Amino acid sequence: MPDILKRLRECMPDDADLRLPPPCYEDMGAEAISFDEEAEVLVVRLPVRERYQNPLRLMQGGYIAAAIDNTLGPLSFLVAPPSVTTQMTTQYLRPVPPVADYIDVEGRVAERAGKQLFLEATVRLPSGKTAARAQATCRIRG
Repeated sequence: MPDILKRLRECMPDDADLRLPPPCYEDMGAEAISFDEEAEVLVVRLPVRERYQNPLRLMQGGYIAAAIDNTLGPLSFLVAPPSVTTQMTTQYLRPVPPVADYIDVEGRVAERAGKQLFLEATVRLPSGKTAARAQATCRIRG
């Protein structure tokens, strides 16, 4: 398991006033599983908790989006100076059922253009089936 927190701190400018890990990452119980620096791919595992359920007892879409953001955010910081998400689009392909213990979110850099990062994410169930996909744009600050 990679020490993503240590890597993130090493990537940050000395004058950066950042809280690492952020409370939202900790609250969701996120755990970095792997980081491929050359391919610019980060995989984060997040538990599927009962409190994330909608009335159908499926993982609510907003929590799936938050899981994606909790993957793409750290990825963006690992590959470029600090940035902010300016847009994110999510496509839900199949539900995350209550029997799923976790989801894995794989984030990757699709392209860089000036001060923008174009990122992609795939959310997978323990079975390996894809539950959601997302595309995001981040603007590098400064």
